[in-house]
Amino acid sequence: MKIILSWDHAGFEAAGKLVAFLKEKDYQVEEFGPKEYTPTDDYPDFVIPAMKSLQEQPDSKGIVLCKNGVGVSLLANKFKGVRAALSFSPEHAKSARLDDDANVLALPTQYLSQTEINEVAQTFLEAAFSGSERHLRRLEKISLEEEKNFK
Repeated sequence: MKIILSWDHAGFEAAGKLVAFLKEKDYQVEEFGPKEYTPTDDYPDFVIPAMKSLQEQPDSKGIVLCKNGVGVSLLANKFKGVRAALSFSPEHAKSARLDDDANVLALPTQYLSQTEINEVAQTFLEAAFSGSERHLRRLEKISLEEEKNFK
């Protein structure tokens, strides 16, 4: 599975360690983040190309990191077909995959240790959408709304 990974200055250190962790697990990682720490960078400069790449590779999953995880998740969800979930725990990340077929995980680096970041990411990537009728029905409603709102 290919992982599209994006971060800003607040996710710089954690992202580097997460990339190494994911590669150890044999994931292919496509990186969209600054190559050097710049405290004044802006997450949209990295999330936008990452989400465009994700749209071109619908079988991939995304992980976006920033200080509180909110900004990157808000922006990621502006892209058609992206279902980004901000998660703080492995259980929550698993639920986002099982129930909502989230394809992007947003992580708040200020609130999670590196061990927690790795655990949440691994759980998210290993979980699969349940495919239950009620969840499919809800996702269809989301897709219909996307068709109306994404011109």
